[in-house]
Amino acid sequence: MAFHYQFRPRYIDCDAQKVMHNAHYLAYVDDAVDCFFRSRLGGFEEVGFDAMVKKATVEWQAPARMHDIVDCDVRISRWGNTSFDVEVVGTIHGEPCFTAFVVNVSTTPGAPVPTPVPEHVRAALSE
Repeated sequence: MAFHYQFRPRYIDCDAQKVMHNAHYLAYVDDAVDCFFRSRLGGFEEVGFDAMVKKATVEWQAPARMHDIVDCDVRISRWGNTSFDVEVVGTIHGEPCFTAFVVNVSTTPGAPVPTPVPEHVRAALSE
């Protein structure tokens, strides 16, 4: 089941034509993924888990404009041994806006050393 996240592009996020700047999409995607993790896991420290972004891509289908309500569905789209992909699909009034894929690497808490994704984390994020 996907996690739902919603945002509204602010004046500062947009250009003179009131279209959201490309770079700001990843800031909202990062917040959506953080909210998803915290809703399923609580704090990272409490569950002994940490992750680092390895790669992030965004594909746009339509622009988000100032004050649009952008609905995002967040889910895990792939599990590897030490890595996993998070997919964020954004829509406006049910119409596609963007799709983002974020490749994360599970790391030892507090250190950038790749480690297998703990089973309790896989279970919680796969619900």
